Amino acid sequence: MILLGPPDYRDMPWKNGGGTTCELFRLPHPQRVDDFALRLSIAQVSQGGPFSYFPGVDRQLMLLRGAGMQLAFEDGRTARLDQPLQPIAFAGESSVDCALLDGPLQDFNLMVARDWGRAELTVQRLAEGAVLSLPAVSLRLAYLVSGAMAGPAGMQSAEQLLQLRAQACVLTAQQPSVLIVVEAHPGGAL
Repeated sequence: MILLGPPDYRDMPWKNGGGTTCELFRLPHPQRVDDFALRLSIAQVSQGGPFSYFPGVDRQLMLLRGAGMQLAFEDGRTARLDQPLQPIAFAGESSVDCALLDGPLQDFNLMVARDWGRAELTVQRLAEGAVLSLPAVSLRLAYLVSGAMAGPAGMQSAEQLLQLRAQACVLTAQQPSVLIVVEAHPGGAL
């Protein structure tokens, strides 16, 4: 069980050079040394434009802060992300263009290499005193968007990330809290 915070995160440019992201967690790909198997990040989006191209990667994206964005996909579909914490899933090789609705925003990104495995993203909203049980899976990540949680790793405060590998955990909300929980399922052993 590892508790990470802002000093552990890494700021980096987008793959397409159009902005910056804060990488919260990166699991190296077991066969490709320069690639990730799973990655969590928070992007600072200050202008519209095309998304970076990630072939072979499944993406999930959600608005954290700001008015939101309109996404236009190459097949003609559109998606409006104007409600915080409502995820949208799409293939990383899809051509996606983004238009901001009203100024800069932050979004949360989960990316998983398809040849490594899959991951599910859920949002947990907890009242003060609520208990969240997280059963053991190969890899689970819990990012605290707001509030405070207590658990075996100590106190988790906003913007911290709890990493669990094949461990169960019980967290108790010390105040109203919102967590983004990622459950990862590798195709083979981690």
